[in-house]
Amino acid sequence: MLRSRGARAGSTLLRALLGLGPGRAASGARGQGWLRPAGHDTGVMVYNSLTRRKDPLIVGRADAASWYSCGPTVYDHAHLGHACSYVRFDIIRRILTRIFGCNIIMVMGITDVDDKIIKRAREMNVSPTSLASLYEEDFKQDMAALKVLPPTVYLRVTETIPQIISFIEGVIAKGHAYPTAKGNVYFDLRSRGDKYGKLVGVAPGPVGEPVDSDKRHASDFALWKAAKPQEMFWASPWGNGRPGWHIECSTISSLVFGSQLDIHSGGIDLAFPHHENEIAQCEVFHQCEQWGNYFLHSGHLHVKGKEEKMSKSLKNYITIKDFLKTFSADVFRLFCMRSSYRSAIDYSDGTMLEAKHLLLATAAFVEDARAYMKGQLVCGPVREDVLWERLSHTKGAVKAALADDFNTPGAVDAVMDLIHHGNRQLKAVTKFVSGDSSSATLHSVVEELVRFRLKVRQFALATGEATREARRQQLLERQPLLEACDALRRDLVAHGISIKDRSSTSTWELLGQRAENHKPGS
Repeated sequence: MLRSRGARAGSTLLRALLGLGPGRAASGARGQGWLRPAGHDTGVMVYNSLTRRKDPLIVGRADAASWYSCGPTVYDHAHLGHACSYVRFDIIRRILTRIFGCNIIMVMGITDVDDKIIKRAREMNVSPTSLASLYEEDFKQDMAALKVLPPTVYLRVTETIPQIISFIEGVIAKGHAYPTAKGNVYFDLRSRGDKYGKLVGVAPGPVGEPVDSDKRHASDFALWKAAKPQEMFWASPWGNGRPGWHIECSTISSLVFGSQLDIHSGGIDLAFPHHENEIAQCEVFHQCEQWGNYFLHSGHLHVKGKEEKMSKSLKNYITIKDFLKTFSADVFRLFCMRSSYRSAIDYSDGTMLEAKHLLLATAAFVEDARAYMKGQLVCGPVREDVLWERLSHTKGAVKAALADDFNTPGAVDAVMDLIHHGNRQLKAVTKFVSGDSSSATLHSVVEELVRFRLKVRQFALATGEATREARRQQLLERQPLLEACDALRRDLVAHGISIKDRSSTSTWELLGQRAENHKPGS
C-alpha cells in the first residue's frame, strides 16, 4: 500500500506540483533530467509538472499532436469538480487548435471495471457492465452539455484486456514485475531505482499492508488483481482476474501513441500515485528515457469558505445536471477562464453570478456594436480609427496571454478592457426633451422605474437562511426576474440611461452628460 500523507504535507506537495509555492524537496535538481523534445514549437510556454517550470511546448507534429486524458471511473453522476478539470483542458485544447494551429489527437480512457463500480452495482442490484454503460453515457451527455469537445477516440478498459495482459507480460519480461502464487502481478518498485519519482520526487514508503499480502515489498503496486468470488474477471497467464488501475492508462495510451506522448493531462490529485506509476510502467515497457514530454495538472474546485475539494467522498458535491438547472454552460466556462487552470478555484453562487453578469455585459456590448453597424444605435461620433487600434492591441494582448501557460484570466481582462473602451465610444445620445417641466417629469419616471427594478432585483437575490439546496431552488425559480432586470438595464442604455447595480442599491445616470449619480429616492 502506498504511503498516505498528512493534510499539510499533501497540500504542500500539490502546490509545488502546480507551481504555486514551495513543496517538499526532491532528490536531485528538478528538470535537469528532462529531455527537450524535437519537433514543432507551438510558441506556447507551458508549466510542466515534470520540471516544475515553464517549458516551450514542442510537439512531435503540428498536424497530429498526441494528448492522453485520464477519463472517468463510471460508477455515478459526474459533478462540478470533474467538470472543472475537463472544461479547463477543453479550453486549452481549443486554444492550441484555434490560436496556435495545432491539430490535437486526443485519447481518453474510460475505466469501466473497478472496485467502486462493482460495489455500486451490488448496491443497485445490477450488473457492473450495465452500470458502467449507463454512467458512461451520462458522462458523455454532461460533457456535451458543457460544450466540451469529445476526444478523438474513447477506449474502454474492458475492450482492451488482451492488450493490457500483453503489456503486463512485457513489463515482467523486462524484469520490473512479478506474478505471485495467488494470481496477482505487482510492479517491483525497487527495480526502478532512483528513476521513480519524476513528478513528486519521492518514492512511497510502506504502511499498513495486510498480513496476508503477497507483495515482495510493501510499496509495490498491482498490475493484475486475482479474481475474488462473485466478481467479473478475465482469463490470463496468471489465472482469472482483472487489471490494476494504473496499467489501464499506460496500455491505452501506448496502444494509440506508442512510446512517445506529447501531452498528458488530469486533475492534480492524479499526479501521485497514478501518473507517477504510469510513467514507471511505460518507460520500462518501451525501454525509453522519457515517455511523456509534458504533464499538465488542473487545480481542484473548492467549496467556497472551506479548504476541501469538491468530491463524492466528502459528500459536498453538486452534479453537473443540477448545476445546469440554474446556470448555463457558458457561465461555467467563463467562471473557469477567470482563474489559471493550475490554481484551485472557489465555487459559490456568488462567484457564478459574477461570471454570469460578466457574460451578460459582453453580450450587451456585442448587441450594441451590431446595432451600430446596422445604423440602429443613436450615438455620438465614433472614433473608428481608435477602436481599430484598440482591437489590434487586444488581439496581440490576448495571444501573448494565451502563449504564457494559457493565461485565460489575462486574456479575459484584455477583452473586457476592449469592451470598456468600446462602450465609451458607443454611448447612446440622451433622448430627453429639453425644458424644465419635461425633464423633471422624465426624471421622476426614471426614478420610480429604477426604484421598482431595485426592489424586484433584491427580492430575486434574497435567499435568507435557507439551506444550500433551498437557496439553489429559489435562485432557479427567480432567475426570470433577474433576467428581466438585466434586459431592462440594457434597453435603457439605448435611451441614454445607465443603471449601475451596487451591492445593496442601484444608481443611474444620463449618458453623454456630466450628470451626478442618482440613487432611487435621493
